[in-house]
Amino acid sequence: MSSSRLDTSLMLNRRTLLTAFGASAAGLGLAACGAPGGGAAADDGEAGSNLRPEFSQAPVTEIPSQYADRTNILFWAPFTGVNFEALQELFTTFNDSQEDIYAALESQGSYADLNTKFTAALQARQVPDIVCFPEMQWIQFYFSDALAPLDDYFDDEWSLDVYLQNYVNEGVAAGKTYVVPFARSTPLFYYNKTQYQAVGLPEEGPTRWADLAEFAPALKSVSVAGQPLMPFAFGAGDNWYGQAHTWAWGGQLSDELTVTVTDGPMQEWLEWKAKFIHDDGFGYMAQSSMTDFTTGLSAGTHGSTASLRGATESAEFEIGTAFMLGGIEDETKVPTGGSGLSIVKAESQERQDACAVLFRFLAEPENAAFWHAGTGYLPIVTESLETDTVTDLVAENPNFGVALAQLPNAQTADEPTWYQAGATEFATAMAQVYGDNADVAGVLDALQAAFEEVIEDNREDLEEVKSS
Repeated sequence: MSSSRLDTSLMLNRRTLLTAFGASAAGLGLAACGAPGGGAAADDGEAGSNLRPEFSQAPVTEIPSQYADRTNILFWAPFTGVNFEALQELFTTFNDSQEDIYAALESQGSYADLNTKFTAALQARQVPDIVCFPEMQWIQFYFSDALAPLDDYFDDEWSLDVYLQNYVNEGVAAGKTYVVPFARSTPLFYYNKTQYQAVGLPEEGPTRWADLAEFAPALKSVSVAGQPLMPFAFGAGDNWYGQAHTWAWGGQLSDELTVTVTDGPMQEWLEWKAKFIHDDGFGYMAQSSMTDFTTGLSAGTHGSTASLRGATESAEFEIGTAFMLGGIEDETKVPTGGSGLSIVKAESQERQDACAVLFRFLAEPENAAFWHAGTGYLPIVTESLETDTVTDLVAENPNFGVALAQLPNAQTADEPTWYQAGATEFATAMAQVYGDNADVAGVLDALQAAFEEVIEDNREDLEEVKSS
């Protein structure tokens, strides 16, 4: 399978953002950390303000009559399917709960789609009021002065203290909060428990990749649609999971801002995967690895906790989930995943204040529990863990408890993937080995150079964030 480069429009860095948004270097950095909402900001759009008069709201689709004459806020969401449907239910509940605000929800597809569309919206100066980007990728938009700080909205009832603490620091830059957790996740190992039981394998699944290689011949003895059941399906966008693999083999993508791709552990990891896929025939690159898993073509795959509800509803077999597989040890660190909520700077203080009201609503324990139960995203509010919704769900389907149990292993991904360009390069490198059986050393040399370019393009920004 060939692995062409992904859309170059996703290759964002500091210089392209400066050009696209008509900003100067003097307008970025700490100057972007101005007064947040609540009426404290100036109205002239100068540095330090949370208002940008030259930016207006993107068009909102038809507003239902019962919500007319309200302050309208627009959320561009990177969700589809059951996750989008669950969010629609939450927004309806919010809109029906009061008389002043109408929160409009529009799906933009994937995180990468949202990244591209939001960049275009900034260029056009017509923006949504709320966005969310995966992990640390919001940083590039912070440095384009696109996001409003949130701290002045916090009080005793709603602040960073209400959230699971693994995730709160990832939304802070230069001492100000620009993201509050919402759709946060960790990666999981998904497996077909029914098939594991049928061939006499441990129903709790493997612990290490070496275990999966040991289990693989038994799984391949099963025939599915006239073909051997494949032990594992990989995907073209597995870079998030690749971070966990890297750590499992004792490697890292970078040591702070020094790229370490060509160090030994990275090569050992990719060579092991190449053998697993191409020599042993235990894995393959799927067009959609989760689809192949839920339709029974493969006995395992990676997935986010956020895939759990959709996968459970789609599969006609019992799904098992487990921690991400270890390499040199039984357990490995896993990257934090998913996204939080940010307010986009525009011309209206009223809309920004309304966004904060919505954020507060979504952080209520029962609403956080509802979002978790409907999607598989973590119940990100600490008090939501004690709701009947969460405790009953875990008792009914223990898979929903696996991600919570894995949380102590979760940490922020290495710096090169904080930018879409780095994430894209990592996915491309993995696909070259997984799909094309490319020379591992050559792939890693190219990835080392690509990561170094990402770091150098953004070094000033990264040093500022990491020192704040």
